[in-house]
Amino acid sequence: MDQPLEHIEEKADRRTELAADRTVLAAERSYAAWMRTGLAALASGVGARTLLASALGHWSVMGVGSVLILFSGFCFGAAVWRELFSGAPPPRPDVRHIPRGVLYFVNGFLALVSLAALVGIWIGPFRGS
Repeated sequence: MDQPLEHIEEKADRRTELAADRTVLAAERSYAAWMRTGLAALASGVGARTLLASALGHWSVMGVGSVLILFSGFCFGAAVWRELFSGAPPPRPDVRHIPRGVLYFVNGFLALVSLAALVGIWIGPFRGS
């Protein structure tokens, strides 16, 4: 009934490796949630200008759209920050991380799209009531 000490240590090491994998996967889920929130805020900011133009005044529509688009830029930045600085590094997971170059490229591009959308809602024609 008594297990050898080596067998117990192997099982503990394996549990530690699996915990490290779960940590990496949880960080990727958090990254995906930040990205999803940023994309939704970006779409909402652009859509707010079109959909609310006849219901609200010019400055209200521009304020709502601008805040949503600025929030989307924040989300894209927070996604990278959260992925890269997620706390103490786990012990050698079997699961690979998202490459840093991909994170920088995708989120940098989306931040530029947010900036372009912000400029676009401010300089484009306003079709209000």
